[in-house]
Amino acid sequence: MNSTPEPNPPPGEMPEAPRSALEVRLQDAGSRLHGRRRRLVMAILQDAAETCFLSSPEVARRYGVDAATVVRTVQALGYERYADFGADLREHLLSRLSPYTIFKTELQKDRSFDDRIRHSLHCDSANIQALISGLDINEVMRAAQAIHEARRIYVIGVDTASSLAFFLAYVLRSLGLPAESPIPSEGYLRYTTQLLGAGDLVIGISFGRCLRTTMDVVLAARAQGVATLGITDTPNSPMARACDHFLTAPISSSLFFGSFVAPLSVINALLVASAYYKSDESLRRLEQMEESYRSGTRWYEPLL
Repeated sequence: MNSTPEPNPPPGEMPEAPRSALEVRLQDAGSRLHGRRRRLVMAILQDAAETCFLSSPEVARRYGVDAATVVRTVQALGYERYADFGADLREHLLSRLSPYTIFKTELQKDRSFDDRIRHSLHCDSANIQALISGLDINEVMRAAQAIHEARRIYVIGVDTASSLAFFLAYVLRSLGLPAESPIPSEGYLRYTTQLLGAGDLVIGISFGRCLRTTMDVVLAARAQGVATLGITDTPNSPMARACDHFLTAPISSSLFFGSFVAPLSVINALLVASAYYKSDESLRRLEQMEESYRSGTRWYEPLL
């Protein structure tokens, strides 16, 4: 999952707008992709909003070619399976569309209300399957090691990603690890970066083109020699390119803000790795919590 991204920019500089994985393959294909095959790929890209969830036979029917031609074309791009090409096509589309454009495109599709809901569930399921087949377990373990070695852990997420950041920090703290998720406001995060120092770890969570506020914290951390870990959706994202280590999970969805099902699963995997990295300490901490669960007033009890 975590193939090597393009070289990191110098500390403190914003990475250039990244090319999608599909654009990188298209450029690298060179002479392997010419004539009819290149025209077919360009047509699929131009109609990405309509083609990103089609199967290879459906694409073949749409453009009047046989299915074998479609498969050979994506193989010329370096894909073993058409499904892998489709996943990169969806990421390419999502990285370039606004919520308005995504929703407008979905409204134009002839689907019933029930079909739209089922399609959303299907996209989530596809993202989880892609994550299961591509997750780099060793990278998850390295991230867990960095978490345990950190003096302080700042989990940065803005807008919709703030819920992911809060959840990750909350559970890490329940394991006795010094994690916090700062208030996701530009001013507060700016002040937070001034407190960063040697031994700290910044975990940035952002997707697609990535939010500037989150990137500013990550880049400031790098400029100060602070370790960074990114959670994002593609190795070519600004977050992946800026961080020392990164974990990726697809967010492809018909939902106009993307799907966080797979990113939450990555966070769950990271939490499992963190808990078992020092299992005795985790168990001791959870035992202390168990005492408060039994004797405290945490749980709701209806009045009789």
